[in-house]
This record gives sequence, structure tokens and C-alpha cells, in this order.
Amino acid sequence: MKIMICGSGTMGRGIALVSILSGHSAILFDKNQEALNQAKTFIDTQLKKSLDKGNIKKEQYDEYSQQCVFTGELREQVSQADIVIEAIIESLEIKEELFSSIEDSNLREDAILATNTSSLSVNVLSKKRKYPHNFIGLHFFNPAHIMKLVEIIKTPFTKEEVLDVALEFCRSINKVPVIAKDVPGFIVNRVARNYYNEAMRIATEHASNPKQIDTLMKSLGFKMGPFELMDLIGNDVNLEVTKSVAAQYFNEPRFTPSLMQQDIVNAGRYGRKSGAGFYDYE
Repeated sequence: MKIMICGSGTMGRGIALVSILSGHSAILFDKNQEALNQAKTFIDTQLKKSLDKGNIKKEQYDEYSQQCVFTGELREQVSQADIVIEAIIESLEIKEELFSSIEDSNLREDAILATNTSSLSVNVLSKKRKYPHNFIGLHFFNPAHIMKLVEIIKTPFTKEEVLDVALEFCRSINKVPVIAKDVPGFIVNRVARNYYNEAMRIATEHASNPKQIDTLMKSLGFKMGPFELMDLIGNDVNLEVTKSVAAQYFNEPRFTPSLMQQDIVNAGRYGRKSGAGFYDYE
């Protein structure tokens, strides 16, 4: 299939990479040329690493390198796509604007339009869609080319055939799809809020510090501690998801965002991508 990903950030480029490695062709769209250049560098680097490790052959490397198109023009590419996946900022207004642009750019009636939202209502996003029966949620996890899980969220209008194609696509890229209901945070982000929030509450109360908390959680079997994980995801992204989930649960106390993380974000310490978060990475 031809997969178009709108948004070339961390999630978008990861989805594009795993798509081409699984035999699909990808179109990666972004208005920001610098972001597109960074995405191309990332994908080239990952392919080169696979080649150097012997995971792929030179012929495969050459083939994969040609399988992803990088573009800043939406209208030229949309009509070619079998699945269009939105992977941009968690803003209802900005996502709505993008979806309208996609639909006005000759989106095929038989194409699937998917959102990678991690916290917004898929039902709400489907309301104004031109072809609501082909709209679905495909929530990948960071880093998208490594993490196995994909949450699939259907709406009351989503056709069963669309769900079947979404499941088939996820399995074709070696993912484990799980069908989730359209509740705030779906499955993982609802559970994870407490992993992050309780850790920051402990640190705010000076019962322990981030490094000690991370060490303790890893000793219990977690691959990453909560502070390491927030730095990897991006504290700005993580905070916005927490705010979104909290608002949708009518400000239920257990989902209340942490002032500790707000202070970190205010200081521009977004995590690994900025060189500093709860930890320093420079």
C-alpha cells in the first residue's frame, strides 16, 4: 500500500520508516522544510545502521531509500495514498484544519483517513469528515519504528472493512494492534498518567528525587523510569496530553497535571530533543 503521513516529527518519521521497511511505499508531508530534512536524515541514518549491521542487504538499502517521498505539497500526493495518517500536534483546531486540507486535496473516497492522536476524541474528530465511514484512530507509540503496540479506535461510523484494513496494515508492519474504545487517553495514556503524575508528586514532596525514583521503577522491571520516559517523549508533549486527558475527565484530581512538569516546560527543558529535561543530555 501507499501510506501518506502528514507531519514529519518524531512520530511521523517513525511511521514512515517502519512502513518502507515492511514493503509499503511512504509519502512524508510537512510544510516545514527543516523538519522534512531532519526526517530524511533520520530515515537515511536508520537504514544505514541496518545495512552496517547486516540486517538488510545493499539491494534492499537502495530499494528502501527510494520508497519514501518527502514533500511540502499536499495536493500533489493525497490522491495517490491508500491510507493517510495525521501525526501532528495535539490540537483539535490544528488537526481539523489539516483534515479539511487533506479532504480538499482530492482525497479518494476509498482511502482511509487516520489520526495518530494520543488523547483527543476520535469521535469528535470524525464529526466534520467528508467520508466519516473511512475515518479511524491509529495511535502509534514512541519510537514508532520500534514500539510494537498500536491502539486502533473506531467511531460509530467507521466501516468494518476499514477496521479490517487497519488491522491488516498494522500486522503487515509487524505491530500488535489492540482495539480500544474512544475514552480520554484510550488504554495506555490513561494508565500512564498515574505513572508520571505520582512520580512527580513524590519528587515534589521531596520524598525522593527523579534519579532514585527511576532506579527503583527499573529495579521492579520497567524498561524506563517515569522521568526518563517523559524526557524521551518530550515534556512539552507529555504535559499537553496530561492537560487534555484531565480536561476530558472533568478535572478529576488523579489526572491533574504537575506544576513540576510545567516548570520544566517553562524553562524550555523538553527532554532529549532539547538537550535537557529532568536530566541533562548535552
